[in-house]
Amino acid sequence: MIRILFFLVIVFALGLGFAWLADRPGDMVVTFAGYQYQVSLMVAAVAITVIVAAVMISWWLVKSVWNSPYTIARYFRVRQRDRGYQALSTGMIAAGAGDAALARKMNKQAAKLIRSDTEPLINLLDAQASLLEGDHDGAREKFERMLDDPEMRLLGLRGLYLEAERLGDRSAARHYAGRAAAIAPQLGWAIDSTLEEKTAAGDWDGALKLIAAQKSTRQVEHAVINRRRGVLLTAKAHDLFDTDLPAAKAAALEAHRLLPDFAPAAVIAARTLFRQNDVRKGAKILEAAWKAEPHPDVADLYVHARPGDAVLDRLSRARKLEALRTNNVESSLIVARAALDAHEFKEAREAAEGAIRMQPREGAYLLLADIEEAETGDQGRVRQFLAMAVRAARDPAWVADGFVSERWAPVSPVTGRLDAFEWRVPVERLGQLIEQQDAGSVHPSLALPAASVPAEITDVDTMLAGPMEVVDVTQAEPAPPRAESAVVANAAVEPDAPAEPEPAEPARMPDDPGVDPRQGQSERKFRLF
Repeated sequence: MIRILFFLVIVFALGLGFAWLADRPGDMVVTFAGYQYQVSLMVAAVAITVIVAAVMISWWLVKSVWNSPYTIARYFRVRQRDRGYQALSTGMIAAGAGDAALARKMNKQAAKLIRSDTEPLINLLDAQASLLEGDHDGAREKFERMLDDPEMRLLGLRGLYLEAERLGDRSAARHYAGRAAAIAPQLGWAIDSTLEEKTAAGDWDGALKLIAAQKSTRQVEHAVINRRRGVLLTAKAHDLFDTDLPAAKAAALEAHRLLPDFAPAAVIAARTLFRQNDVRKGAKILEAAWKAEPHPDVADLYVHARPGDAVLDRLSRARKLEALRTNNVESSLIVARAALDAHEFKEAREAAEGAIRMQPREGAYLLLADIEEAETGDQGRVRQFLAMAVRAARDPAWVADGFVSERWAPVSPVTGRLDAFEWRVPVERLGQLIEQQDAGSVHPSLALPAASVPAEITDVDTMLAGPMEVVDVTQAEPAPPRAESAVVANAAVEPDAPAEPEPAEPARMPDDPGVDPRQGQSERKFRLF
């Protein structure tokens, strides 16, 4: 566009010049070798213009003839390069589609038409073709040769990393990932693998340096960087809590600043402050975390902030937490536990029943059983609540890759992944998992080994830790009295049943409240896991 405008400007200027000369007639006299030549100005201007144009055209012709060998060679070279790139493109598509024969054929053709030192993709196609052909040793050699080329070094490290992962050599894979992370911190696969290595070794400072390098690239979201840094600082504070309390405190407070609603960070920050007798600041941190997301670990540490407090003082602190988050299951449960410790059974029962109304789950029924045993000692009612607990939903726990833990951990014990633990309800109980495994609907990573499921468990949906007995009340023979509590895996229990059983009912223990005869024929099973 600029060239066209420039050409139009020149033509316009020439037109103006000739028009100006035409309006001003005159003669031009030239004396040369004793002769005098006289012409008009217009003729002289036209002659000069023609001479200049002739010189320019002559120069262009001479230059074209002089450069014609190079032009012809360049034409054929460009044509050959285009054919090579077409073969390379076809080969890459074939490699992606899994066509090893076509990929190898196109690689050979591209190598003939394009030099591999000028086009690194030929080396990549060569390595991909070797992988498709099953020549993993040859592919590794090609990836190793790429390490000498700065442009191909990251590609070679990636290929060697994947080959080490395929062979199960974790140390080699992490070595290649570490080299790649040092060159390019923005590579997610390299950072993740190196983080796994450093977190597995407890090198939290090294892991934090990696996160800082990743942050400097500005290719990862700020929230993701803060999350990873907060998790690493929390883990560092846990490790330094018993050996270097000031450093643990600094790490924990920074982690809480980055993740205000992350319960493990708030808990470890408050613990470091309580260890230094700064109860007020630690309590404020726990209260802020409780407002953001109620968590039983936060509540337990808040209630027991001062070990020397009386049970009534702990109950008062539990009531304060409940006031901060009303109509919450965790608030009701922490009040119920504190009231039980203070022998305020009425308040404890009301709080536990309120939690059940909001979310009927295992821990609430077990707490009701403890309250019943402490207040009345009625074993029938206790067994009733225990049976309800077994059938109820499980309490939330720290879960990572199918592994359930009572405590938070920075990495998964299954895969080594950072920040894998989530506070949620475990997905399956044992009976449900067995049924789904038999139906073939369970993921292989979560399937139970055959040796770990006894034959007598496969048809029973109830399993308790330690010695257990599963009784079908419709067919059971009279059982001798036992010291421990019996678990009835059937219908609801009537607490006010008559002491003397009717002849039609099976024999039972003297303190057994019996079974509702209306539900005796329906075998309702319950699951614990």
